[in-house]
Amino acid sequence: CYEVGSLRVRKTIALRYGRNECAILYRLENPGEDARFIVTPLFNWREHSTPHTEESIAGSLPPECASYGDGRIIIKPEDERADEIRFLFSAGKIRERSEKYDINTVLKTETDNEADGLDCSFRPYDIVLDIASGESTVLACLCTIGTGDGADYFCGGSAGEIVSEAEEIINSARMRVSALTDLAWNNDASYQGQKHILRSAADITDKFLFEALVQAADNFISYRQSTGLSTILAGLPWFTDWGRDTMIAFTGLTLVTRRFDESAAILKTFARYVKDGLVPNMFPDDGQEPLYNTADASLWYFYAVHKYLEYADGDATDIVRTEIWPCLKRIIEGYRKGTGFSIYMDADALIHAGGGFDQVTWMDVRVGDWVATPRHGKPVEINALWYNALKIAERLASEYGENDAEDYAKLAVRVKESFRKRFWYEEGGYLFDVADADADSRPSEGPDDPRIRPNQIYAVSLPFSILDPEQELSVVNTVGKKLYAECGLRSLDPEDPDYHPIYLGNLEKRDHAYHQGTAWGFLLGAYITAYVKTHGRSDEAKREASSLIAPVKEHLFENCIGSVCEIFDGDPPHKGRGCYAQAWSVGEILRCLAEDVL
Repeated sequence: CYEVGSLRVRKTIALRYGRNECAILYRLENPGEDARFIVTPLFNWREHSTPHTEESIAGSLPPECASYGDGRIIIKPEDERADEIRFLFSAGKIRERSEKYDINTVLKTETDNEADGLDCSFRPYDIVLDIASGESTVLACLCTIGTGDGADYFCGGSAGEIVSEAEEIINSARMRVSALTDLAWNNDASYQGQKHILRSAADITDKFLFEALVQAADNFISYRQSTGLSTILAGLPWFTDWGRDTMIAFTGLTLVTRRFDESAAILKTFARYVKDGLVPNMFPDDGQEPLYNTADASLWYFYAVHKYLEYADGDATDIVRTEIWPCLKRIIEGYRKGTGFSIYMDADALIHAGGGFDQVTWMDVRVGDWVATPRHGKPVEINALWYNALKIAERLASEYGENDAEDYAKLAVRVKESFRKRFWYEEGGYLFDVADADADSRPSEGPDDPRIRPNQIYAVSLPFSILDPEQELSVVNTVGKKLYAECGLRSLDPEDPDYHPIYLGNLEKRDHAYHQGTAWGFLLGAYITAYVKTHGRSDEAKREASSLIAPVKEHLFENCIGSVCEIFDGDPPHKGRGCYAQAWSVGEILRCLAEDVL
């Protein structure tokens, strides 16, 4: 809502689900003097991360590409890939502009990151609407991209039809949100089918957060044309689907929200592309072959399958047994024998990963020949995930009556014994970040990395415990004291000399901070789960967990409204950075809210 002089403006925006169609509805009230309301649409045709120059915008959208008629503006980009952009409006008159381009708009995020931060847009027309004193009116706008014949989208019509179409899109979006939140809230697995009972004001605010995150989750679940199945976009506006991000976000986005058809499709998608025991790290957006440079995506896949069986019903068991289980066995075999990117099981049954310039954990910054956080050796979260993968495989093999169950069980025992021996840092009371670190990964002459990082929290939060209860509590206390940063966990202890608290500046400056102090939203989920677990899942622990998540509620009204961004500054006020909306941030906070707080 806005007020300019005597004019009151209420603006509503919604997208048509599954279509390139956007509706904007202005409700205008003018209790004062006569007023004029002007809308100037800005048009662009470019990649999301490539700004236009004055020359390129004129080449992409020359003046002659625009035309207008009764209640419509048509833009036909000079691009063989393009159909047409159609902008429809229900009221007002077209006024042709003498200056067709908005030149060198300053983009603040880009200038903060020491880029040029200039963009240009095509603005051939104004829509001018005069509103008399005491008058109320509605201006509906529709923007669509489609084929020229209009068969796949609304082509326009009378003013009333345009208003009706905009209202229908907005109402459909509201109904969709309502249906999604009702389904998730009233059928949440943590309540085992019972209705939620709100006990306090805190519960009511947690319900608000829950519903907001369910709505946010819908933005990441997408359809991939190349596979013909559902997938999860890692972050908006620039990430596509990444294996690691998908598996971590999977429970919150698709299981807590009860979207089981899509969860099954996502698991099937990645099962098709398992290669040499590796789940794809990324599906490129240009049709190239998937990339496999990840040690943890395959292990997170086990976790996703485990949670799918925990939440879903109906055909879930058959789907896993027939289509997923063979892939899981191939993954374990690949890790045991060794696969790409120096990923192999060592003599102590722990997993070694990475070497040289390969970055195979989630801390994967590399610029040229400079690797920010190499972590080559035996990373702590990789081996916690490895233990959990073996326990999940043991359970499934036993359920399916296969002889491998005993083998998986024995190997899991060896991993557990080796993990406790190699990772526990007695002097600090927490876990090494990397054990048996390669020379390029060592902060000192020793073989192990004692820097306090958040990766150790997964040794506590994952379903199958690998530490003693006393050790788990010590890890949680250390992580909470050193790394908790409201909407996430810092990637490095602030007392470490390499700590970089602010993610800002040019690429080199930001890469120095990305995993060296920047706080990550998705890590908050594991921390909350570990906290509640180590405090006996008591009501008091859940109340404390609710207070730890509380800053996220305020964040929903900052950065990207209604979503959780990728990263945050390590130092207060922990400003949100990176992707404006991140799948695993939303998914993990939604998961822990459902499972550990509500």
